[in-house]
Amino acid sequence: MVEGALQLFPEAEVYHIGMYRDKKSLQPVEYYSKLPNNVKVDVVYVLEPMIATGGTASATIALLKEWGAPRVEMISFLASELAIEKLIKEHPDVKIHVCAIDPKLNDHGYILPGLGDAGDRQFSTPH
Repeated sequence: MVEGALQLFPEAEVYHIGMYRDKKSLQPVEYYSKLPNNVKVDVVYVLEPMIATGGTASATIALLKEWGAPRVEMISFLASELAIEKLIKEHPDVKIHVCAIDPKLNDHGYILPGLGDAGDRQFSTPH
């Protein structure tokens, strides 16, 4: 998603925050964050291919707010209804842009009907 965003905003700075959802607890786990010390942006766009439970998206938004981001917007291809509700409840000030919303999750926290795990698809990792 970053390459496409940079075509729209070629002067944008790109920061990476690494989070994944623990497959057993379904809770977010941060494994990488290297934000600059000084906030020099007006808006931060969080790019996330799929938002299933909303946990990692919410944790990422919270981290960016703590860092001092003045405005955060979420951009995703697919989200569950549960995730959208969670983000609206926990971050009512954040605009959410999503292409499609699927109605539910399975017992493992995957979107139904969904597209499978985005990270597994992107990095060819086992399920």
